[in-house]
Amino acid sequence: MWSLSEWRRQRILAQHPVAPEAWHEVRQHLSILDGLDDKQDTWLREHSVLFLQDKHLTPMPGVELTEVGRLLLAAQAQLPLLNLGELDWYQGFHEIVLYPDDFVSPQRHRDASGVEHEWEGHHSGEAWEHGPVVLAWPGVLSSGGWEGYNLVIHELAHKLDMLNGAANGMPPLHSSMNVSDWSHAMQAAYDHLNHYLDHHNPDHAPIDPYAAENPAEFFAVISEYFFSAPDLLHQAYPRVYQQLSLFYRQDPLTRLQMLQREHVGYRAQH
Repeated sequence: MWSLSEWRRQRILAQHPVAPEAWHEVRQHLSILDGLDDKQDTWLREHSVLFLQDKHLTPMPGVELTEVGRLLLAAQAQLPLLNLGELDWYQGFHEIVLYPDDFVSPQRHRDASGVEHEWEGHHSGEAWEHGPVVLAWPGVLSSGGWEGYNLVIHELAHKLDMLNGAANGMPPLHSSMNVSDWSHAMQAAYDHLNHYLDHHNPDHAPIDPYAAENPAEFFAVISEYFFSAPDLLHQAYPRVYQQLSLFYRQDPLTRLQMLQREHVGYRAQH
């Protein structure tokens, strides 16, 4: 049956082909894509093109945006959506602003006593509800390895979290998922991390201490770890890993373990 949306999709892909050498460079840079099969690779490449046509990238002075750079960003953005179907998961924003370095933005917080605090904060990324995603370009370029850091996935996890309201660490779960199981797993891990940081050196925390900032940041950080350090996340919080695997419908830990079996020393090299 003829479909207007499919016709538009095919038209965009035909008008914006990706050179094989450009996509090869993207794959060489993004180790977290290693182990994907040919079908997944094709999906990721095509949806990277569609993403770049749907979202406007606005480079600030000092950011040199090449075609490979655009694809690097898009491929990282699309990886979490690999098995989530054709729904518009990144609805609600149309622009990604790219800064040449960390940027300053006004912050506001109301404490438990009702006093509102304002200050200037330095950030490498921000995701505004009903607004753009803001990224420091060096953070985009340094993401993509198995290192427990991915600025793109972190900020776009906030956008997934905002699909059902203000970011609170509870994205819209699939109907097959149990809300209670999600809440218990996340709360237990969040409480454990905060307790650890109250009594131990944060340098030895099981995951990035920034995850303890609030439940929204916890979800963004564990999403980073799920795709870029699944072994560390599973070791620290196996129930959290299980819930994220149900949500993203992926199992990057198994993919990483397969790569490690096939290539001795793989984790250390990537």
